[in-house]
Amino acid sequence: MKVIQGIVLLLVFASIPAQSEIYSWTDANGKKHFSDKKPAHQSAESVRLQINTYEDVSFDVAPATTPAEQVVMYSTAWCGYCKKARNYFRANNIPFTEYDIEKDATAKQAYDRIGARGVPVILVGQRRMNGFSEAGFQQIYQP
Repeated sequence: MKVIQGIVLLLVFASIPAQSEIYSWTDANGKKHFSDKKPAHQSAESVRLQINTYEDVSFDVAPATTPAEQVVMYSTAWCGYCKKARNYFRANNIPFTEYDIEKDATAKQAYDRIGARGVPVILVGQRRMNGFSEAGFQQIYQP
């Protein structure tokens, strides 16, 4: 009977979503801050987070913004698929240019211009891959 009660309690608590707030504020020097704790002596806004990571690979025709065989990747530091792509390129001696869309405003503008909605976005000439897989990359890359 205790086992059944334990399972019921586990199911009840597992069904309650974890909630956490992220706050954003700008200090007196104009620097933007983010924290999971609301600042005591500062007005702050609640931030809604949305993870935009491609979990499946898709292909598109990209605008001709890169030379035919140059590899360009739009990424973020926290993205696991970006890290996997980065490691793959390095392990296979594939030269690439990486733009972090959260740290580089110009890269974010270029990313927005191509209509990207997640990371990574990998361009090889006019070929575009949303997400990353080794097999998918081999379809668009011909050294």
